[in-house]
Formats: sequence, C-alpha cells, structure tokens
Amino acid sequence: MSLKTIFENPKLTLVQIINMSVGFFGIQFGWDLQRANMGRIYENLGANPDQVPLLFLAAPLTGLLVQPIIGYLSDRTWHPKWGRRRPYFLIGAIVSSIALIFMPHSSVLWMAAGLLWILDVFGNIAMEPFRAFVTDKLPDSQVNRGFIMQSMMIGLGGSVASSLPWIMNNVFHLTNTADQGNIPENVKFSFYIGAFFFLAAVLWTVFTTKEYPPQDVDFKEKVLESNKGFGGGAKEIFSALRNMPKRMQIVSLVQFFTWPGLFLMWFYYTTAVAVNVFGGKDASDPVYAQGADFGSLTLAYYSVITFLFALVLPKIADALGRKTTHALCLICGAIGLISVAWVYDKNMLYLCMTGVGIAWASILSMPYAMLSGALPKDKIGIYMGIFNFFIVLPEIIASLGFGWLMRNVLNNDRLLAVQLGGGLMIIAAIICYLFIREPKKTDETLTARLEVEEGRPV
Repeated sequence: MSLKTIFENPKLTLVQIINMSVGFFGIQFGWDLQRANMGRIYENLGANPDQVPLLFLAAPLTGLLVQPIIGYLSDRTWHPKWGRRRPYFLIGAIVSSIALIFMPHSSVLWMAAGLLWILDVFGNIAMEPFRAFVTDKLPDSQVNRGFIMQSMMIGLGGSVASSLPWIMNNVFHLTNTADQGNIPENVKFSFYIGAFFFLAAVLWTVFTTKEYPPQDVDFKEKVLESNKGFGGGAKEIFSALRNMPKRMQIVSLVQFFTWPGLFLMWFYYTTAVAVNVFGGKDASDPVYAQGADFGSLTLAYYSVITFLFALVLPKIADALGRKTTHALCLICGAIGLISVAWVYDKNMLYLCMTGVGIAWASILSMPYAMLSGALPKDKIGIYMGIFNFFIVLPEIIASLGFGWLMRNVLNNDRLLAVQLGGGLMIIAAIICYLFIREPKKTDETLTARLEVEEGRPV
C-alpha cells in the first residue's frame, strides 16, 4: 500500500463540508462590513478624501508580517483537542468581534484607524489558516464541493454584511445620518450584528469540525526547528521568499496590479456613489447618507454575483484555460469600475457591480489554481502568507501615495479614483494573458479541473 493511499483523507458528508465552511461566512462578514463602511466612517469623523488611504495604512503594514508568520506557525501547530488550524480561527474571531463592537463608537480618526488595525490583524489570523484547511480535510475527489461551499459562504457573508446599513435604515428605520464626529445608528447596529456573526460562525466550525493529525513525515523535525526561536522562523520565511517558484512570481505580479483596483473601490466607491451619483454634500446630508446606503447595497449585490458565477467558473476555466479565464474576468471587473462614471440612473450601478462580481469570483480562486502544483505541500502555509505580500504591498503603496494623487492630480474626485482602479485591473489582465504559461490540455482533464477548483479565498 502506498503512502498516498495510507494518507488519503476520508470523504466527508455534505453536512461536514458545510460545518467546516461556516466559519468563513463569519470571517467574510467582518471583511465586507469594514470594506463597505470604513471610508464612510472616516468621512463621518472629519477625514478628507485624500486622507482616507493613509488611514488604511496600519492594517496592511501589519498584515505584511502577520500573514507569513501565521502560515509558518499553523504549519507547525498540533493540539490533540484543538487541532492545527482551529486555534487561530478562534483567537482571531474573538478579538476581531470585540473590535467590531467598539468600531462604531470611535470618536476620533485615530481611534477608528487603530480599531481597523486590530480588526485586520486578527481577521488575518482567523482567515490565513483557512487556505490550508481545505487541503487538510478534503480528499481530491471532494475539493469541488469544498470550493463551491466556501464560495457560497463568501457570497452570503459579503452580501448580507454589505447590505446591512440599507436594511437597518429601510427595514428597521434606524437613522442613517449623524452630526460630524458621530456614526449613524444604522452603521452602529450593522457592526454589532457583524460581531455576533463573526464569532458565532467561527465557533460553529471550531466545535463541529475535527482535524486530522499532520501527515508530514518530518513534522516533528519541523516543530523542533521552529523551537529555535524567531530567527529560525524568519530564516525559513526569507528562504521561501528567495526561492519562489517562477509561476508564483508571475501570478504575484498579476495580484500586485489587481488588488489596487479593489482597494480603491473599497476606499471610495460608497462615498463616490453618495457624492457623484446621488449629489450629496457631506456626511450630515440625508442625500449623501441615502447614496452611501445604496452604494453598500450594490456591493452586497456583487457578492451574490460572485457566488452564482463561482458555480460555473470551473467549467469555464476547463474550457478556456485558467489564465484566459482570469484575464477575461479581470476585464469584466475593470469595465464595471470604469463605467461607474457613466451612470445616470442609480440602478445602472447593479450592472457595473455585475462585472466586479465576476472578477471577484475569479480573484478568489484562479490565482490559487494557477499556483497549483508549484508549491511544496509542507510549506503551503508559509507560501500562502508570502503570496499575500502581493495583496498587502499594493495597499501600502496606495495608502502612502494615493493621498498625494487625490490632492494634486485627481482633485479629490472619488469617482476618478475608482476608475483608476479599473485601469490597473486591465494591466493585470494583460500580464496574466501574455506572461503566464500553462500546460496544454492532456488526458488528465480531471486533474486540471481539480486544480481550478482548489482555489481558496483571500
């Protein structure tokens, strides 16, 4: 009997796959809640549009360190009761939920920025090990179900979280305006609900899902190596960074140009809708508040599109190839962001966000599928952390430099910032199509499809 047969994970039931995926519903709930509302919160607390990127800076700077460290540690963790990845889910969820509760009580900008920093750090601690969780638990024959279930949780979490301010105002009639320096009631209660779902969903996964002991034959040696302290871990992380596989280098470049488009959308989209589409003046203006709520609702819509498109994405990728599929999806997202400037009816924003939802579904999976087979199995945690460098670095650059562009080039026009993000997505699509090489189709169609469906969210 081969080692592969000995170490083959048993098949899980549908209920078990749902249980192990529920935690990501909560994690995504927290991410989308802050993405849809932090720009608005900052402006409510008196920030100018050119200050908003800098206020997002602490989180990516910390994420640059947290991601590979958590990947390194989770690769070397094992507890008979709590397992390998679940301790990180739990710790991250508890602290993130506390930050979500306190966020809408921020009275000054530095307090909101500090809480966002805490939220992002511990959100990453909860999320990072989830990327390895699927391969830890599922046999290859069930990766498809795991991918679809995880995509469903992303779509559900994102859509509900982004629409909450609108729901709180239009269904529960909580006020959506506040004096300068205060946060509207509909946003406050949205964050309270987000804290509950973040923690409850992760607890569900932690207490309903068991983990298998590490299958690495050299796991004990790796643990002993990690006991050498920070220096040993840093040495291994930098060694992995220096020896990145060629395919990972190119896919990382695609990521580097993709994510600024998303960050600029999260920085400015809801406030751009409030000002440029609805004609609102500032955070105390009811028209501005109505526009910001509607912008959040259309962000919820793109999460629904993401879920639906994820169901057919593997078949499209199998027919067209991964790089072509990803390039086309990025073009759809770019068109969606750029076309926001041409909207004359608010409902046209749904069409714009359809393109973004298609791109987001591909961003959540195709880069990881293109990495499939290129990373050593015993270092997936480290390499996934390093791969996130190329998500975090664009945010750092945008946070440091985009304020100057907003003041001196874009005249603080939020809509132009969103369009610029679309232009960067086009560059990413061109790099993806021209420079990523993938093998021609062979008879191993199943293997190729599994590689596509093995993508995990960022």
